[in-house]
Parts: sequence; structure tokens; C-alpha cells
Amino acid sequence: MRNGLGLGDSYDTTIGRIKAQEGDRARLGVCTLMWISHSERPLNVDEICHALAVEIGSAEINANNVPSIRTVLDSCQGLATVDEGSSTIRLIHFTLKEYFSRHGDFFDRPHSKIAETCLTYLNFQAIMDLSASSIHDFRGSPFLEYSSLYWGTHMQIEPSASSRSLALNLLSRFDDHISSGLLWASAKKDWETVYAPCLKPFSALHCISYFGITEVAIDMIRTKRWDVNQRDSMGLTPLMWAAGHGREEVVQLLLQQKNTRPDMRDKEDGQTALSWAARRGYEGVVRIFLPPPTANPGSISRRWRTPQAMSLLFGRKYINPDRPDNHGRTPISWAAGGGHDGVVRLLLGREDVSPDGTDQYQQTALSWAAKGGHDGVVSLLLGRGDIIPDSPDFIGRTPLLHAAEGGHDGVVRLLLGQEEVGPDRPDNGGRTPLSRAAQCGWDGTVKLLLERAEVSPDRQDNVGRTPLSWAAGGLGLRMWGSRGDNNAVVKLLLEREGISLDRTDNGGRTPLSWAAGNGRNGVVMLLLEREEVNPNLPDNGGRTPLSWATGNGHDGVVMLLLEWEDVNPNLPDNGGRTPLSWATGNGHDGAVKLLLERGGVSPDRPDNGGRAPLSWAASARHDGVVSLLLGREDVSPDRPDNRGRTPLSWAAAGPALFSLLSTDKGNRAVQLLLGREGVSPDKPDNGGRTPLSWAAGNGRTRTVKLLLERDDVTPDKPDNDGRKPLTYATQSGCLGVVKLLKARKAATPT
Repeated sequence: MRNGLGLGDSYDTTIGRIKAQEGDRARLGVCTLMWISHSERPLNVDEICHALAVEIGSAEINANNVPSIRTVLDSCQGLATVDEGSSTIRLIHFTLKEYFSRHGDFFDRPHSKIAETCLTYLNFQAIMDLSASSIHDFRGSPFLEYSSLYWGTHMQIEPSASSRSLALNLLSRFDDHISSGLLWASAKKDWETVYAPCLKPFSALHCISYFGITEVAIDMIRTKRWDVNQRDSMGLTPLMWAAGHGREEVVQLLLQQKNTRPDMRDKEDGQTALSWAARRGYEGVVRIFLPPPTANPGSISRRWRTPQAMSLLFGRKYINPDRPDNHGRTPISWAAGGGHDGVVRLLLGREDVSPDGTDQYQQTALSWAAKGGHDGVVSLLLGRGDIIPDSPDFIGRTPLLHAAEGGHDGVVRLLLGQEEVGPDRPDNGGRTPLSRAAQCGWDGTVKLLLERAEVSPDRQDNVGRTPLSWAAGGLGLRMWGSRGDNNAVVKLLLEREGISLDRTDNGGRTPLSWAAGNGRNGVVMLLLEREEVNPNLPDNGGRTPLSWATGNGHDGVVMLLLEWEDVNPNLPDNGGRTPLSWATGNGHDGAVKLLLERGGVSPDRPDNGGRAPLSWAASARHDGVVSLLLGREDVSPDRPDNRGRTPLSWAAAGPALFSLLSTDKGNRAVQLLLGREGVSPDKPDNGGRTPLSWAAGNGRTRTVKLLLERDDVTPDKPDNDGRKPLTYATQSGCLGVVKLLKARKAATPT
């Protein structure tokens, strides 16, 4: 939109100034704007300067031609700038790119020129001489990466006779050219595969099939220099590269070659070129691969349906449209899973395609489509009379269950409209569609399922958990990033009659226990407001909802529960551990503070093994918690457990999960304990082992050093078996500790 002298007029004026510049400045300005507006990715400062220095068709770059970035920017008359964060050059405003789009004739054959520039650069002798096997840092040839990865992209858009000649020259030496490795490393990322042990072979024919440049491919095939069936290190043929990137003309060209084997399979998954095209939704390519529509391959006995016999019958190479890969997935399975309606429709029109075949996991095309939430494909498949809409996979999951778990309401509606579909059918673990949807928080799906009379809203699975239990706990791991609303699902379930709010699972855990343990604040609030819910109900291990919340560090839930009058904050579990014990042992400072501020909490209560909260915090070296507890007068800092081990003994030994080879990361907890009155640094446990003995045996070098600095520590004190700290350190191979102990022994007067 123009307002007086608008942006369009302003750009016209500036472009006029660029073209009116003297010398090489006009060309430099126009070329810079062409590169910025047509490159496949933003170019950094060095890349754009070297690209502008290339003279198309020359044998080497002239270093004197490389302009400074200041000169480049000046030639653009303010229309380009350098992004300080990324050091890339860009247009001054996004409207400028729109301006160039409206003025398509401003740049003369931009993609052709870019392709020719890239290819000229790659044909420089200095680039040809670079080792293809070396790891290049690009500092000596900053334009190498861009030209290697994108010359074919630009050429495919706008080919020219010059780029064709330059490309053939590059491809004639491509196997040993450094750009082949760079292109391979980038191109293989497109394939959902992990198999790629080496860079070679990735031939020139693979390269040109990937880019889809038909004219060059024709020239290459005519020379008969390249094997049309050659595999790269993933087992992919040129035909697979072309099919997997939708290069229809190249696919046709390769299929016309007599020696092309179109049904070859890749190394990792055993997929054919047709399978890759179907997987990625290239309808035009799939149409090319299919047998002539006048033929009826489905009427031929499978016994006689060999590639050779079918090829003779149909007068062309027969490509099996239903060939399974190593995992049993067929092209229609891949197309359905990707939601490619057009490809599915094409394959469904073939009599030699089984629309309800199963893979190695007994999943059908319908299962994959339902899992992906592809309504159109599901509708196409359900329109067939030979589809079983409720077919379970190897773990008993039906298409409905897959759709429910993904929260795909449209697919759920379609499947619920089928008489054969059981809306409450459980999988092998007893989980129903409602159970799966409830766990993920899909309230729309839950609502659809609850409308069905056949659905039991309180049905327990094989581990005794109900939909409410799963909804209350949610996915558990926040890293899964569920978009669902578990609060809304819990509300829906609480509105239903016949649901037991305190029903325990096989482990004795209630919905409140799961919500508390997984930090579901909103769900905890909803459940606490119900009279039927007992907030102190322990599970089979004696752990209460508060115990789970404190042990997992969910401070919000801890706060909610502690505000509830009926909640007992000091209930021990079957092992005698209280909520405070769990919070201290797991290092949750916030939960510890909340508990210590609440009346009725005993900060020094031992469990069945005699370990008090301070002992648990010290053993894991949770410095903040240790500091909190040591600040209390009602905490005994040197209290031994049933094995005679004190908090200092546990802290000196270090966390049990650390290996002996791990470094002794910090010893703040040891320092805190040693600084507290009443702590005996040399107190032996029931086996006679002192804190120094434990630290020495576990390789805690810093702790050993701290203890040896104390006058009240006996460095040579034996345990009940006569083993000294040096003995433990030597047997464990803790050389640093051995060195310290020997030095102390040598310094000690006899």
C-alpha cells in the first residue's frame, strides 16, 4: 500500500541510484540483491563476498576481485545490511523481497546465474585439488559449502546451457570431489534412516537424481559410464533418490533404461523406490510406478506373479505395488501413515494391493492412519468392504485406541460410526481407548467416548488402574510435553456416576496418590474437594500422597496437602520413612522447608533402619538440605543408625550411585557436618569403619584430605577385620587417596 511517497516509490528510486553507479558498483549492487533474495539460505559475509568475486566460466578465482563487505553494502545503497547476531547479509526490510517478487524481471535469470556461479567455483582447480576425505573448515574456501549443497537446486529451477556444461564437467570427477561428501552428508538427513557408515559410494548419478535435473541425467546415461542400479552406502539407488524426492521426469528416464531394476530394496528397511515415493506422498511418481490401468494383476495367481512373468505380460517392468519391506510395511501402509490421501486412493484402485495387510507388528494401513490422525485416509479405508476396522495389533491396540491416544477426535468419530468397532475394547494390558485418552488429557476424545453406553468409565486395567487414575497422574514425564488438559478430563470423569474416587490399583495407589506424585496441582485440588477422597490413604508400601509429592519435589502439591486439615504430615511408610525423610533423601529443599514450617513434623525421626532425615540428605550430599537440618536444635547431627553409621559416615562415603571412577564432586556436606559441634569425625560404625575408611575406600579424595587435616582423626585406625583406610584405598585402586594416606603416614612421628 502506498501513502504519498510509499515504500514502492522509495524502492524504485533507490534501485535507480544503484543502476546509475559508476564502474563495477552497479553490477555489484544488483548481484548482491539477487543473491540475498534468491539464495536457499542466508549467506554469511565471507560467502557473499566470494560469490560476488566469481567470474562465470573462469578457471580460478581472482583474489583481487573479492570485495570488502563495506563495498558490498555501499553498492546496495542501504537496501542490504549485516545481521549482527548471525553475521549474515539480509535485505533491509521484508517488504523489499515482496517488491522483487512483484518485479520479476528485475533480475535476469537469477537461478541460472547462481547455479553457474556455484558450478564455476566447484570447477576451480584449487577446489578440485582439495581432498574428498578431509574434514574441511571452509576458512580457505568459504563459498564451498553453499555451492556444494545448492547448485543443483538452483539449476533444477532454471537450467541453462552453461550450467549444463559446467555440471557435466563437475560430475565427471564427482566421486573424488570434496563436494560429493558435503552433499551426501546433507542429503542423507532427508532419509529417516540411521544406516550410513561411510560417505561413499554416492555417485554422480545419485547426485543428479537427487536434484532431479533431467537434461543432465540424459547426458550421463547416454555415456553408459554410470551404473543405474549402483547402491550408495545406505543401499539407495539413483531411482530411489529420484522417487523419494518426487523427481518424476528422472524416474521416468531411469525406468526406460533396460537394465534398471525398479524393485531393488534399500539396506536398512528393505524399501523400494515405490515405497519411498508413497511414504513421502509423491502421487505423480507413484502413478508412474504402477502397472498399466488396463491390466488386472490381481487376477493372476500369486504363484505366477514373478517380476519376469509380469513384465512379459504387461510389456514393461512390473513393479509390485504391494511389496512389503523388512518390517512388513507396504507402500499403502506408508502412504496411510503419512496421511497422503491421493497416493492411498491410487493404491486402493489396484486389485494387486491388499488394503488390510498387516506388518510385523500386526498393524494395518488403517492403524497407521488412525495413529496419525489422518481423517481423509481413514475415511477412504473405511469406505472399503474388505477392511476390518477393529483389527488389533500385536499388543491388542485397535485403530480406535491409537486414535484415542493421539486425541484425534475426527478419526475417533469415524471409527465410532462403524458397527464392528468396540468402543471399550481393551488392549493386552487391559487399557481401553478411554484409559489412553484420559491419560493424555484429551478431553474432546474422552467426551466422545463417554457418550457411548458401552464404555465403562471406571474399568480397571491389568494393573488395576482406572481412567480416572490415569487422568489424575497424566503422562508423568513433563518432558513429553502433552498438549492435553488433564484437569478437564478429571472434571468430566467426576461428573459420571459409578466412579470410585479412591479406588486403589494393584500397588494400592489412588488417583490422588498419582496426581500428587506427578505434580498435578489442579487435579489434586479437584480431588481434595471431594468428601469420598481420603488424603492420607497409604499404598501397599505405606506411602501417602504427601509422601509421593515430597519425594518427587512437587512443592505446589505439598503446599496444597499441608493446608488440608485432614492431612497427617508425619505418617511413616512401611519402611518407617516419613514425607520429610523422602524429601531430604531426594534433595528437595522447597518441600523440606514447607514440612519443617508445619507443626507436627518430627525432623529427627528415624526409619526402620534407624536412619534419620539428616542421614539420608548427607548420604546423597544434598548440601542445602543438610544446612537446613543442621540449623535445627531438635536434630541430632551425630545420630547413628542401626548399623552404627552417622550422617558424617554417609556423607564421607558419597552417593551410592557414584562409581569408584567418578570424581569427588564437592564435599560441602562433609564440611557442614565437621563444623557442627557434637559431631565425632572418627566415630566407627558397627563394623569398625570410620568416616575416613569409607571415604578412602570410595575414592573421595577431597573428603580424605579434609579428614586428614583434623587432629582428632586417626588415619591408621583399623576396622573390626583389621583393615585400615590405606588397605581399602589400595584394594579399590584409588591412587590419589593412597598417595594422601602414605604422605600422612610418612609425616607422622613414630
